[in-house]
Amino acid sequence: MVLPPENPHNTWSGRFAEPVSERVKRYTASVAFDRRLANVDIDGSLAHARMLCSKGILSAADLRHIEDGMATIRAEIDAGTFAWSLDAEDVHLNIERRLTAIVGDAGKRLHTARSRNDQVATDIRLFLRGAIDDIVIHIRDLQRAIVEQAGRHAATLMPGFTHLQVAQPVTFGHHLMAYYEMLARDAGRFADCRRRMNRLPLGAAALAGTSFPIDREQVARALAFDDVCDNSLDAVSDRDFAIEFAAAAAIVMMHLSRLSEELILWMNPRFSFIRLPDRFCTGSSIMPQKKNPDVPELARGKTGRVVGHLVGLLILMKGQPLAYNKDNQEDKEPLFDTVDTLTDTLIIFADMVAGMEANPDAMLLALDEGFATATDLADYLVKKGVAFRDAHEVVARAVRAAEVRNIRLEDLSISELQAFSPLIEPDIFAVLRADGSAASRSHRGGTAAAQVLAQVTRARDALK
Repeated sequence: MVLPPENPHNTWSGRFAEPVSERVKRYTASVAFDRRLANVDIDGSLAHARMLCSKGILSAADLRHIEDGMATIRAEIDAGTFAWSLDAEDVHLNIERRLTAIVGDAGKRLHTARSRNDQVATDIRLFLRGAIDDIVIHIRDLQRAIVEQAGRHAATLMPGFTHLQVAQPVTFGHHLMAYYEMLARDAGRFADCRRRMNRLPLGAAALAGTSFPIDREQVARALAFDDVCDNSLDAVSDRDFAIEFAAAAAIVMMHLSRLSEELILWMNPRFSFIRLPDRFCTGSSIMPQKKNPDVPELARGKTGRVVGHLVGLLILMKGQPLAYNKDNQEDKEPLFDTVDTLTDTLIIFADMVAGMEANPDAMLLALDEGFATATDLADYLVKKGVAFRDAHEVVARAVRAAEVRNIRLEDLSISELQAFSPLIEPDIFAVLRADGSAASRSHRGGTAAAQVLAQVTRARDALK
């Protein structure tokens, strides 16, 4: 039998009688996007090579050649002069081919005791681990911007809403600190995700491990992994860590989308609660008066994009048998885009929130609508011994009477209020004022200015 001539462009050429078609080559290649893993791929390869040398599997001379070659390759990649090849299919083979071209047979020996399956699983974990570390820094920066605004506006009164209807007086600082809490949970989720992610797959080889006497723990230490993956099948096929990362990212974007919705409403002239710096807004091509909140609107839209990536990864994995399958190549683009979208959004939002200006007069004026202190009147009666449900009914009738006359509750005279309940006395007017309402909620988690400042102090300490 005559074997086909060796094809230098395919690692597995000896197995096949014809080359891969150009269309299939383009369809299956990932180098256009996975080249972004180049630096972590080099890191993993160097740790692997040093371990092979320490175990006598690779010579010291080969290791020196590999280290020198990898330094050259890293410099070429950083300088933008590395010649990426579609024929080499992915980042791993591109680097291996270039290494072999530079150092000869030592480059061919590097792949001993590993597979691209455990290699790419390691690279993605290294990449996402670094991304998490950066993202948490950006979350903290946004939290700091929120905390500083909250400190400035700990006593700035505004309507609190339920069902987007005026509910009770709160302070702007209290409202903002709700987003601080959301982001604190987000940072915690990423920390949990990082902890579960930080286990080394390398050494699992294709799926069954390797017959070479490797030291996986040595590689784990070199790459700052906490431990190794205990099952070789799971090590190469697992993408739970990627899905968990995408889920954490989607939740952050959901929180930022909620904030975006409020910023958009607050910027509307019907609210005029805030002003955003011009650098985060655009005008209209036809209406010269417009100042559109494009950044919050686009963040609201990009949230759907990130959520879509999460759903895509779940669907990608749902039908895969063990172990590695080519389907998994499709995990990288959504992960990369998730990292980029979330990172950009967090950086921009930290700057935008820091530059936001509040309009306390407009916020206070809005408290004149919607009978925001009605609950305070009910609480007042309860403190006088009235059952809450009965007090609720008394206040509902008082609200209806004020609404008919288009006045506020505090505009009703004492005699008019006493017609609803003889227990009401002149001290009620302190309760019916928005500042008195907010100040009365002075417990941990409450909206009183003193409590907001206490929360701000705790937050500043946590962010140090």
